[in-house]
Amino acid sequence: MSVTAPLGFRAAGVAAGIKPGGARDLALVVNDGPSRAAAGVFTANRVKAAPVLWSQQVLAGGRLRAVVLNSGGANACTGPEGFQDTHATAEKVAKALEDSAGEVAVCSTGLIGERLPMDALLSGVETAAGQLSRDGGLAAADAIRTTDTVSKISFKRAAGYMVGGMAKGAGMLAPALATMLCVITTDADLTSDELDAALRKATSRTFDRLDTDGCMSTNDTVLLLASGAAGVKPDLAEFEQRVYEVCADLARQLLVDAEGASKAIAIEVVGAASESDAVTVGRAVARSNLLKCAVHGEDPNWGRVLAAVGTTDAVFEPDRLNVAINGIWICRGGAVGDDRSKVDMRPRDVTITVDLSAGPHTATVHTTDLTADYVHENSAYSS
Repeated sequence: MSVTAPLGFRAAGVAAGIKPGGARDLALVVNDGPSRAAAGVFTANRVKAAPVLWSQQVLAGGRLRAVVLNSGGANACTGPEGFQDTHATAEKVAKALEDSAGEVAVCSTGLIGERLPMDALLSGVETAAGQLSRDGGLAAADAIRTTDTVSKISFKRAAGYMVGGMAKGAGMLAPALATMLCVITTDADLTSDELDAALRKATSRTFDRLDTDGCMSTNDTVLLLASGAAGVKPDLAEFEQRVYEVCADLARQLLVDAEGASKAIAIEVVGAASESDAVTVGRAVARSNLLKCAVHGEDPNWGRVLAAVGTTDAVFEPDRLNVAINGIWICRGGAVGDDRSKVDMRPRDVTITVDLSAGPHTATVHTTDLTADYVHENSAYSS
């Protein structure tokens, strides 16, 4: 399951003592090869955590032997000492594997602005290295959870190879290339450039269009590793599709587990002059707190949709805008359409369709409603 579904990968998830309460909080994923090709995408936030800066440097070589991930602390905004902690973590993994720290990526998630308990973390690395196995994928996925209520895993079979993945994320889900911590693996034989192209294409259509709360993290990382253990050189189009499917599956799992959410909202923008316009409009609608509150109250308030569309620089004429909620076109030509009482907003999944009537392009952005539970979770304690 998960990252160990493809051949050539082992994983472990252990309780290192980083989190209080004895929950798993450290994961290790190891690529046993024969290939070590890898690629990654990272947060575009200008405030980047030490593990992001480290892993970006490592990925410049296009190779990874291992990824070590911890929950319970982001190691962000911790100064030079925090970067030294990341380096020490990679060195510890490298020593356990008798390999090079220059091929070890590091990922962290948790509270910003606090140093990690390095004695516990480094001891946990040793423990995890001793527990590596093909059965360790589920424990690894569990170990990277923070406010996630469930682990997120996915895998897809292809022609002689597999693609597997795990992710974490429930809050601060507003993308710029990546949108949480995610490790994807494959036993296909590909170059780092081929992996990079497939990963960027997939993330641009999945994680990059998941926008639950408009808040971009300092630690977002998505990594793709190839072991080549299946001995298959895949058709690139098929491989890109499988990577997309894994990313889309994981993105959906992140959406439905978002902090405090009771509705999963798809903003479908059609009739756009460009795909960029469609994404811009979708993101503006997704970030309207007024609309998110209306959806939570099961109020088909199309006026709040139009108000959000109007804040963008997308090409459209206001008197040609159409809006449907769950298939009922309650706004036509920028004015009242079908009877809004026909809209059934009781299901968890709500689809808002915005027709710009300006061209042939489309895009879908996913978000959630704004609830009292979300406010409580992000105000009652630090997270």
